[in-house]
Amino acid sequence: MSLNEWLAIGMVAAFFAMMLAGIPVAVALAASGFAAGYLGFGPALFNLLPARLYGVVSNYTMLAIPLFVFMGVMLEKSRIADDMIETLGQAMGGLRGGMGLAVVLAGVLMGASTGIVGATVVTLGMLTLPPLLRRGYRPTFACGTICASGTLGQIIPPSLVLILLSDITGESVGSIFAAAFVPSMVLALVYVAYVLAVGWLRPDWAPAIPAHERALVSRRELLARLGRSVLPPLLLIASVLGAIIGGVAAPTEAASMGALGSLLIALAARRLDWKVLGATLHGTLSISAMIFFILLCAQPFALAFRGLGGEQLVHDAFALLPGGQTEALLFLMLLLLVLGFFLEWIEISYIALPMFLPVFHAYGTDIVWLSVLVAMNLQMSFLTPPFGWALFFLKGVAPPTVSTRDIYLGVLPYVGLQLLALAIVFLFPGLATWLPQAIGW
Repeated sequence: MSLNEWLAIGMVAAFFAMMLAGIPVAVALAASGFAAGYLGFGPALFNLLPARLYGVVSNYTMLAIPLFVFMGVMLEKSRIADDMIETLGQAMGGLRGGMGLAVVLAGVLMGASTGIVGATVVTLGMLTLPPLLRRGYRPTFACGTICASGTLGQIIPPSLVLILLSDITGESVGSIFAAAFVPSMVLALVYVAYVLAVGWLRPDWAPAIPAHERALVSRRELLARLGRSVLPPLLLIASVLGAIIGGVAAPTEAASMGALGSLLIALAARRLDWKVLGATLHGTLSISAMIFFILLCAQPFALAFRGLGGEQLVHDAFALLPGGQTEALLFLMLLLLVLGFFLEWIEISYIALPMFLPVFHAYGTDIVWLSVLVAMNLQMSFLTPPFGWALFFLKGVAPPTVSTRDIYLGVLPYVGLQLLALAIVFLFPGLATWLPQAIGW
């Protein structure tokens, strides 16, 4: 291998070393990229960097990120999401495992409306974990259900992961949103089946709400609550996703309407005041700044890796694998799964995927299908120990009686269910490709 290729390998190794040493991801990306690029080519390599940075901040599609974040944070800060979770729990509580089922459904709705795993897991944990434990739910089962349901926003459109994958792969946001819709519902149905199976086979793990407690809320009152708490966010989600997938509006335009819609829902519920608005703007700024800072710091890393011949190195490494496209895909899925134990989804997306993308272009792989597989794989990074962020989020709000062991053991069955759903989409690509083709993307 040439000196530049060794520098590319050293750059990747240095990045992981700095990560393990506790250096922030963005700083590790930029430092390793600048150092390796300078050693290989001197300052000339980075003459293209200003144009790349400008391309990130001026990308019209990327404007959808802060707008979608605003929509989700507004629904969280105005406690619209709280009302939705409480109402769903009351509606489903008559089933064995019904409250767990309500958690999954709330995770679907919050995932589609917020797409922010931290906010969803914390909200679900604060609102549902104490009642689940109080009603006799097994701590491991309750914790696993909350963590897994809170991560559904990573794959359900409009997900920030899908928007960034669209930027990386060059595919349209609408096509990736459409492709992810059916697989995300498959994953949610797998969760539903598991929760109902646990309720049926082990009723002591997931008992139903007692009849006398359910009788305190009349059917008419429950329907009214569903209309007030669940229907408005559901209509907002349907209109935003429908506009994007149907080609009526660009993602940024639909995101702006979603942000406005969340304001109107909070106003109609009499939950909008200056305190809520200030908290929403602060949360939106913090989350968006973190995402864009990592994106900008990833540019010198990507530029140096490409300039040092890293892409060709990866291509040659894939050529050594026995078989063809299927084996390459399996290798990529395994690599992403292992990286998910140690890294967050943003750095995996902007480090691993661009390295391997030219290989799959050469194979003629359907990149939209590949994007969905990658998104489903990245979702597992929130649940896999030792650095699964959903585990940390839940531990931060869990009662003292819930141990870290309960949380870690609770998510293991759901990691298996995610692998099952990933295998289903891998074996049946039509689940991801049918809807984009049907609507003409």
